[in-house]
Parts: sequence; structure tokens; C-alpha cells
Amino acid sequence: MRRLATLLHRWAGLLIAGFLFISGVTGAVISWDHELDELLNPHLTKAPGTGPALPALQLAKAVETRHPHMQVLSVPMAAEAGHALDFYVEPRVNPATGELYPAPYNQVFVDPVTGAELGTRKWGAAWPITRETFVSFLYQLHYTLHIPRMWGIEQWGLWLMGGIAMIWTVDSFVGFYLTLPVRRRAARLAAVAPAGPKPKSWWQRWRPAWLIRFGAGSTKFNFDLHRALSLWTWLLLFIIAFTAFSLNLYREVFFPVMSLVSNVTPSPFDVRSPNAPNQPLAAGLTFEQVLAEAAPEAARRGWREPAGNMFYSREYGIYTVAFFQPQDEQGAGGAGHRQLYYDGRSGALLGDRQPWKGTAADIFVQAQFPLHSGRILGIPGRVLISLMGVIVATLSVTGVLVWWRKRSARIVAAARSGMGAGAKIASR
Repeated sequence: MRRLATLLHRWAGLLIAGFLFISGVTGAVISWDHELDELLNPHLTKAPGTGPALPALQLAKAVETRHPHMQVLSVPMAAEAGHALDFYVEPRVNPATGELYPAPYNQVFVDPVTGAELGTRKWGAAWPITRETFVSFLYQLHYTLHIPRMWGIEQWGLWLMGGIAMIWTVDSFVGFYLTLPVRRRAARLAAVAPAGPKPKSWWQRWRPAWLIRFGAGSTKFNFDLHRALSLWTWLLLFIIAFTAFSLNLYREVFFPVMSLVSNVTPSPFDVRSPNAPNQPLAAGLTFEQVLAEAAPEAARRGWREPAGNMFYSREYGIYTVAFFQPQDEQGAGGAGHRQLYYDGRSGALLGDRQPWKGTAADIFVQAQFPLHSGRILGIPGRVLISLMGVIVATLSVTGVLVWWRKRSARIVAAARSGMGAGAKIASR
């Protein structure tokens, strides 16, 4: 059993090491994606205007007027003082060709006070990597590796990294098992021999796995670092691995399995099949009409937060209205914001999302991204996730080094054994 586990851990580790190194390094950085973006791109994210802000929906219409081939799909309803509004846009369908217009950008930054356009950029662009696209490049690299669309399918990167996360989840248990002490034959004999030395307890034999031997040579230090780091952070590693799998393979694996084993409430997006990106569903209602329905509905439910963001999904034909204060846009801890969902054509209320509400399975599903990003604990959680990103990258490197050095030692031992056998034959 242990030999099989060793083989599984070795080859699974070698298979996923490179991917986890990239995810670990990028994850450590993108925990602070918005702060880093603001630091690198103040010309886009900072707004010089002072005074009362213009209505966000009015600014969204102005964006579409200046960019007639683009459709505003995400409207931030308000911004913190001194910050720009970031409108997410996608290309319209060219009636002459039936295809989408070229889309050299998907974000438009606007001063909420003056209405002046501060600039545009392509969020998530794979190339060229510029100061403006650097953070989003890392974000996309983290969970898709920027694997391009092939054979009409865009999800190759999501599926690959989701599969890597599944292997990592299983391998975390295999690795933990390998740290457990083996009941040696000598220990069994000592246990039945009254006059013999008292055998070590199970904990005494497992305790060295939690420790790092300093000054014992680089090989032992590297092995101890790999094993001890894995043990001390095992629970967090498992959470990160599992949530990475659940997020990347949500529709394909996670939600269907959850629906089979537990009472999970599907969101409107879970019960609809998306249209192809080049076949967007036209909305029958405007943002203004949806807000006129959503604001009273939120007040009726006793929600005190204002509408913080409105989003229209063209693939699903669904409006989402999220409620939060401007300073909480990126999450102030917990499981996210309250949301209302509306049908894009009829305007019918399709459902809601309320943090920490619903069945146990609903809450478990809600917690996946906040757990993976650390935002469930606010700033301390993000610090912890950054540290874990460094640890994941370290474990990837030390794991490969453990394999390489053991492999080299086996090659040297085999060579010496062969030379010894040859010398014996020659002396006869």
C-alpha cells in the first residue's frame, strides 16, 4: 500500500508541480490585484474631478455614444471619492457580417464627476503585456494559463487547471498518508519483549515529520522543508486545492455532484444554457427599467445597501443587480454581496443571492470563492492566501528536488553495483 502511495505521490507531484508553481506565484500577487492595479495605473483608476457625481447610467449611455460598436454590460453605480468608474463593454454584432465587431478593449474608465473618459484597455489580454494589462494578465494566467480558444471551445484553460486541482486535492491525502509513521518490525518485537527497550509512541515516531533539521545538509533540509511545510499547512492546502477545482469545473463537475448529494438551490445561471459569444441575447429592458424594479424590491426585503453594480449577461439573458456600499465593491469580508436576478426580456424576478442564507449546501457553494481568495476573512485572509501562494510554489520546487536527488542517488547506486559486479567477474 505504501509503495503504491509513494508512486502515486511521485508522479502526481511531477505532473502538477509546474502548474502549481505558476498558480502559487500568481496567486500570491493577485490577492492584491486591485491595489496593485491602482498603483500601476493611476491614470485609469484615479479621477481628478471634484464635486457631485453624475448618474452612472447617464455615463454608461455616454460611453455607448462614444463607442457605438460596443455595448456596456457592467455599470458600477458609484465610486469611492477620487476613483474612476470602470465600465465593462463587449462588441456588438456587425449586421453586415453577423459577426462581432473587433474588440481591442473591454474596459472604459470614466471620471464620475466630469464624465471625461480617462482611457480604455483590454482586461485579461495575453499579449502584449503592458503596465495597464499586467495585473489582469497574471489573473488570467492563474486559472487559465491563457490557453486560447480551439475548435470553438474557450474553456480549455479552465478545464486543464480544474483537472490539475482535482489531482492536487487527491494527492494532498496521499502525501499526508506518507508522512504517517510505519509500524516497523523492530517496534513490534520490542512491544512483545518485556525485557527490551520501551518502544517509541506513535506520536514520537511521527513528530520528526513536523520538524526541519537545520545543519544536516541540503538534501535533508530540502526533504524536511517539503514534508514539514506540507503538514503544518495541510488544511489550508486542501482548501485551496478543493476550491480551485470547484471554481474551474463548477458547471461541469462541482454543481452537478453537489446537486446529487445535497439540497443545493440553483441560481438562474445554473438552469440556463449559455448562447455562443457571437450570438448574444438582446435585452428587452434597459438598465434603468431593471433598476426601477430592483431598488424597491431590495427596500421591501429590508436591504439597506444601495445598488452598487448592474450587470447584463448576454450569453444567458440575465440582469444581475448587486447591492453594496462603494467602499465594499471588492469585498469587505464574508461571502459576497446581496444580488437580485432579472430576466433580460420579460423583466421577471428570477431569484436572489443572500450571503450565508439558504441550505447548508447553498452556503457551502457560496463560500468557495471567498475561501479560495481569502476574502472570507477580509485583509487577514488575503495576507494568508498570499503567504500560501509562496508556500505552494516552494512545495512545488522542493518536491521536484526531492525526486531529482533520489533519482540521482539511485542511478549512482546502480552504477556502483554494476561496477562491483564487473570487478568480481574480472577477479575470478
